[in-house]
Amino acid sequence: MNSPRLFSLLFLLVLPVSLPASPASEASNALGVELLTTALPPDTNALISPYSIQSALVMTYAGSAGITREQMAATLHYPAEGTVDAFAALRAPLAALGSKDRPMTLTIADRLFGQSGYPFLPAYLNLLKEKFGAPLEVADFIQNAAAAEKRINAWVEAQTHNRIQNLIPANALTEDTRLVLVNAVYLKAPWAHAFSKSATSYLAFRLKDGTAVKTAVMNQTENLGYLRKAGCTVVTLPYIAPELQFVILLPDHDLKPLEQKLTAAFLAGLADLPVERVELTLPKFRLEPPLLSLSGALKKMGMPSAFNVPRGSADFSGIAPRKPNDYLYISEVFHKTFIEIDEDGTEAAAATAVVMMRAMSMPADPVSVIVDRPFLFAIQHRPSGTCLFLGRVVDPTKH
Repeated sequence: MNSPRLFSLLFLLVLPVSLPASPASEASNALGVELLTTALPPDTNALISPYSIQSALVMTYAGSAGITREQMAATLHYPAEGTVDAFAALRAPLAALGSKDRPMTLTIADRLFGQSGYPFLPAYLNLLKEKFGAPLEVADFIQNAAAAEKRINAWVEAQTHNRIQNLIPANALTEDTRLVLVNAVYLKAPWAHAFSKSATSYLAFRLKDGTAVKTAVMNQTENLGYLRKAGCTVVTLPYIAPELQFVILLPDHDLKPLEQKLTAAFLAGLADLPVERVELTLPKFRLEPPLLSLSGALKKMGMPSAFNVPRGSADFSGIAPRKPNDYLYISEVFHKTFIEIDEDGTEAAAATAVVMMRAMSMPADPVSVIVDRPFLFAIQHRPSGTCLFLGRVVDPTKH
């Protein structure tokens, strides 16, 4: 058997990406890595959609100004200029991918729910409708915030085929809510080469504490993207739409060192790996993490002004006129995800809501890769390198 090819981490990180780097992709991946490795609880199953989070936040950023805009740009890894256009350019091929005549579904939907009678600037509303297909749907938070909450959640459920429910928790919206910006992503994609259900077996998956859990694993031998480097093995599985792939990052031993080395550039560099004959054993799993509130993490990461810290600092004058006693600020950023991996393919969904309130004041023999220990994974758009989903599996038997 030929020895697997080795690449040092340094060499991998300086390899050029085969396709032009997208500022929006870089920003999404960078924020995703930062949230996964610093803002989410360690040593637990985890799942986020960097793309969904950024989609909701960039619509908010489009109406920011002053110190608020500067902090958001720095924290969210936005380029000096052209951010909105960059995300619009990334959205277009993703939306088109979902409309192609293939046995798969990819839905990306954006919408604004705004207070009836509030003086939103027409230029802002037109920009989001043109760039993100995000129309304004009038709501009445003042008279009935509970009805608005129900309406927004129903829209999210419809866009995600009921996989994301109750994105807006009870009592999160009040009579002071003025705008909710929502992004929803839904993916149902078969593998390019389905796993045979008759080949599914059971394997001991080794947990961090040294114990093992019995879990169902899928088995196949196919030509797959493959990279072996010091401390880690990477395998990529194509979906029936070759623009999308599932990425497995399997550490040799502990997961933590791999997470510490994870970067946006590293993820982008996995978009087009050399193909090898791989004998793959992969756990089936389903993750439904609880609702995430990202406001605390985003404040700590460097954009407190957007949340009106210190009081009076929020500036979203590009969304609506800013008055001393009536101006917008972000009160919460909610995020919820779902993923299921089985022999046929992947079903995944995510939704993000930004709630804004008014402030008063290949070898000869196949390479064997057995995923029997904690690993990282991503669902990646290959042309741009964007990670639509990014996660961690430490116990595939837990949802």
